[in-house]
Amino acid sequence: MNAFGLIQIGLILSGTTIISSLQCNHLPLQQRKVIENSLRLLDKMGRKFPQQCLREKMSFRFPTQVLQPRQKETVGVAIEEIFQHIFYIFSKNLTLAAWDGTALDEFQNGLYLQIEQMEACVIKKHTHYHQSKEASRLKLKKYFQKIDCFLKDKQHDLCSWEISRAEMRRCLQLIDKVTRKL
Repeated sequence: MNAFGLIQIGLILSGTTIISSLQCNHLPLQQRKVIENSLRLLDKMGRKFPQQCLREKMSFRFPTQVLQPRQKETVGVAIEEIFQHIFYIFSKNLTLAAWDGTALDEFQNGLYLQIEQMEACVIKKHTHYHQSKEASRLKLKKYFQKIDCFLKDKQHDLCSWEISRAEMRRCLQLIDKVTRKL
């Protein structure tokens, strides 16, 4: 992310933290908008999935049970964790991805702002769902480590990035499905 993008994030964050407490009640609606925008940007970042990458497809097995707890707050914590992992993956070694840089920056900025918003809401509610939060965190960490290792093993080549982009799309679609039910 370039310096201008970081400055934009800083300015936006300084203005949004004041009103963040008012927005916690509207978080599921905001998440749906962020997810819709993120999916659009993922499509815009790259082109159609390259044919040469089809033989390298990988099944990472997203831990869907982390999005199925009965308490809304626990689901929110899991979604925040997923956004953090996606942001981390899309913040490094993107030189071989050959994606639209503007769309990538917008994607990263949107995720970052949503993470900040969710963190503020989760801290305010001070969750007492610690055990389920930790179990979800470990499952998600393992899932995203598989993706990270896959990228490293493939030396962050074009196909590994395209496969990862497709997997992140799937993650966001699962979150969208869950948030629509909340």
